[in-house]
Amino acid sequence: MQNIIHLESIVKDYFPGAEAVHALRAISLDIRKNEYVAIMGPSGSGKSTLMNIIGCLDTPTSGTYIINGQDASKLVDNELADMRNKEIGFVFQTFNLLPRYTALENVMLPLVYAGIPKSQRIERAKVALESVGLADRMEHRPNELSGGQRQRVSVARAMINNPAIILADEPTGNLDSKTSVDIMALFTEIHKKGNTIILVTHEESIARHAHRIIRLLDGHIESDVVNENPVIA
Repeated sequence: MQNIIHLESIVKDYFPGAEAVHALRAISLDIRKNEYVAIMGPSGSGKSTLMNIIGCLDTPTSGTYIINGQDASKLVDNELADMRNKEIGFVFQTFNLLPRYTALENVMLPLVYAGIPKSQRIERAKVALESVGLADRMEHRPNELSGGQRQRVSVARAMINNPAIILADEPTGNLDSKTSVDIMALFTEIHKKGNTIILVTHEESIARHAHRIIRLLDGHIESDVVNENPVIA
């Protein structure tokens, strides 16, 4: 199966003061289409930095990043924004929903940026919310939803453009254990439909849902193993 992500000798340095912080040190990594990958590591290991580079939210200091056949370093800002909107769906720990917008309006947002007509936006957003079990919550605002429901809205928004890749950054970090199980079951269903899922987490119980677990330490890949017995939520 073809690689959807190719990282070669990715280095990321930050300069917060006189001395450089080496967040990533020559990371090389391939992720194939329809893989379900967890990226783990302690605080400061580089997992969030790696996630930001994979998501085209940040650029490496050096190295090559090919996403779905395109060299990210060759793309200008508006092309990167277009890539993020069309190819990648983001799910965040803090949900990142706009508080004054309804669930339906929040899910429609990526379609606004993509220039989709309003009638199509509404119809597609309704289908997306129905697919995550929120048909009866479309007109509710985030403060009228539980944490699990807000994360489901976030997942629906991530899926709305039929992206090749779903990037989930600590998606259960603000949820209780039962709700976390429900959200992970949702990711399992999304994976079955053919999406590539990349999950960043520090929780072993969450990582065990993935079919491959990559562990980072001090900006290096410490291990990269196949999970022979993924949890089926």
